[in-house]
Amino acid sequence: MDRLAAVRFNNVGKYYYFSTRLDLHKGDKVVVETVRGLELGELISELKDMSEFKLETELKPVIRLANQADLEVDAFNKDRAVIAFDICKQIIAESGLDMHLINCEYTLDSSKIIFMYTADERVDFRELLKRLASEFKCRIELRQVGPRDKAKIIGGLGNCGMPLCCSSFLGEFDGISINMAKNQLLAINIDKISGACGRLLCCLKYEDEAYKEIKKKYPKIGTISTFNKRSVKVVGLNVLSELVKIDDQGNISFITLEEYNLGMPMEVLKEKAAKEAEAAADNKTKNKQKQKNAANRNQNKGKKPNQVKKVKTINKQVDVTSETPKIKKKQKPKKQVAEKVKEQQNPVDKQVKANKTGKKQIDKTKKKPISKNLGPKPQIEQVEKKVNSNQKKQSRNNKKRYFNNKRKPGAPKQAKGSQNGQQ
Repeated sequence: MDRLAAVRFNNVGKYYYFSTRLDLHKGDKVVVETVRGLELGELISELKDMSEFKLETELKPVIRLANQADLEVDAFNKDRAVIAFDICKQIIAESGLDMHLINCEYTLDSSKIIFMYTADERVDFRELLKRLASEFKCRIELRQVGPRDKAKIIGGLGNCGMPLCCSSFLGEFDGISINMAKNQLLAINIDKISGACGRLLCCLKYEDEAYKEIKKKYPKIGTISTFNKRSVKVVGLNVLSELVKIDDQGNISFITLEEYNLGMPMEVLKEKAAKEAEAAADNKTKNKQKQKNAANRNQNKGKKPNQVKKVKTINKQVDVTSETPKIKKKQKPKKQVAEKVKEQQNPVDKQVKANKTGKKQIDKTKKKPISKNLGPKPQIEQVEKKVNSNQKKQSRNNKKRYFNNKRKPGAPKQAKGSQNGQQ
C-alpha cells in the first residue's frame, strides 16, 4: 500500500509530498523526480497513510533511497556550482546587464544549471543565455526572485539578533500588511518595522491575533468618557503595561485599565475602602455591646429589685448583684468612752469652754452622712438616729437637774403632784 512522504530539498524551504512503498524513516536521504529533473531530498517526517488525506492529483513516486554514490555526486555538484557562479558573474559584468546574481544550483544528474538573480527592471538576457550554454554545455535556467527569497537564500541576522525566520524555519511567506503594525500600536517608522529584505517584518504576524483579542478589553482611541468626575479623551494605549493614555483638557496622563473601568484613581478608591472598613468595624463593636447589654438584662429579669445595684462608671452602666453590707461599729478605747460620758453629763461645761476659747468644738460623735448614690440607706443610719435621740433626752434631764439644784441648793426636790395639792 502506498504511503505519503514529505520531502524537503534544502535545509530550509517548502516541502513536497511524494508517494512510496519503501520502508523509509525521518531523516533518510531519497532521490525523487521533479519538474527540474532528478533531485536529492530529505524526509522531514515519518510516513503517513494515504487514507488520511483527500488527494485530487496523483503524486510522483520516490525513486529510491539515496546511496553513497548519490551523496558523492551531490557534493561534487555543489563544488561545480561555486565555479559556475563565478563564471556567470563575470559574463554578466562583461555584458553590462543590470542584474544581481544570487545563487547557482545543479540537478543531481547534472543535466541542468539554475541561476537565481534579482533585478529592478526587466532584463534582456538572450545573449547571456547563449554564452552560458556554450560555456557549460547543458540546459540553462535563469530565475528571477524577489527580495524575500533573496534573504531566505543568503540568510543573515534580524533586528532581534537571531537568524532570519525565513532562513531558519519558515517554509512559506504569509501576507504582511501595515495594519498589523497599527494594531500592535507600533510607531510607523519604516526603518524599524522592516526586515533585512527591506519589506515588513514577518514576525508582525506572529502576535497579531493575540493583540486583537487583548484589545477587546481596552477602549478605542478617541473615545470620550468620565474619569474622576471629569470628561477625558483616550489618546493612546499601552497593552503590555495595561495603561490607558488620557487627555484631561491638555493634561496628558497614564492610568491603569482598572482605574479607567472604575472611573476613579486608585488612591481615592483605597481611602474609600479604608473608611468603609472602619465603619464596618464600628458597627461590629456596637452590635457586640448591644448583645452584651441584652444578655445582662435577660439575666437580671428573674432577680429581686433590692438585690440589684446600679453602679455608675465613666462610659457605661453595669448591674452588680449583691446584698447590702452590714457595717459593724468600731469599739472605741476606754478613755474616749469616759470622756464622752462626762460631756454628756456636763454639757454646760462644754459650752463654757467653747466660749472661753472662742473656738468651735467638733462633735466627734456625729458622723458624716453616707453618699446617696449607694442606693438604699444602710442599717447604720438607723442605729445612729437611736443613739442621737438617747443623747438628747439625757442632756435634757441633766439640764433640768442643774437648774433645780441652783434654785434650791439644800432643799430636796418635790414632786409636781404634791405642789398642786397644797395650792
